[in-house]
Amino acid sequence: MRRWHFEVGETAVTILGDEEFLPVAKESIYRSRDVIERYIRRDPMFGVTLEPYEPEADAPPLIARMCDAAAMAGVGPMASVAGAIAERAVMDMRDAGAEQAVVDNGGDIAFLLKEEVTVALYAGDGLQGLGFRILPRDGIFGLCTSSATIGPSISFGIADAATVISENVALADACATCLGNLVTDHTDEVMSAAVGRIASLPGVEGALALAGGRIALKGRVPELVRAFADRSKITKVEMPGDLGF
Repeated sequence: MRRWHFEVGETAVTILGDEEFLPVAKESIYRSRDVIERYIRRDPMFGVTLEPYEPEADAPPLIARMCDAAAMAGVGPMASVAGAIAERAVMDMRDAGAEQAVVDNGGDIAFLLKEEVTVALYAGDGLQGLGFRILPRDGIFGLCTSSATIGPSISFGIADAATVISENVALADACATCLGNLVTDHTDEVMSAAVGRIASLPGVEGALALAGGRIALKGRVPELVRAFADRSKITKVEMPGDLGF
């Protein structure tokens, strides 16, 4: 697979796939951003609220999917934006004929796999050397991570990493935000309750939280393996734009 990094505004994406499908993903991301930007101009509250939000009846499918995911997680719809964009890009790559595709939108990752991949979990100065062995499966799925200590995400907790897996990538993204908010302390009680609550939500397969050098997990989480993050491959914004997604 080819690896390709590109940025538009404050969307920083790493795409893995056969070369012929890379432009498909890029165009998909441009289209998704255009849909979201247009909708924010039409309904500004959608872009700023931190609470679940009811979209207008004629809202585009991407907007409705974001709002549905956010409602399930109890967060604002923009908490699902990176996962929703990555998911749509992988869908479009699949529809164009791709059998293996990965779109990493700033740590919110959508997968279509016929061969396994390893994903290192980057938690800054937190627990290091940890990653996931991601096995092939039918269909598209997501592994999304939020953090209170790394990157631009809004979080009301202290988690170095809050990771959620789901077949619904937008839902995984929204729930990762919620999980990060719930980890307000690195005690066993708080961390166990946080991952337990998220893993119990319909559509969520599993959840993992890292905070204060400690780890808590619940549900069906991919196999944990030794993996060290190559900082040169971390998907991040290098040329900031004017929109926060």
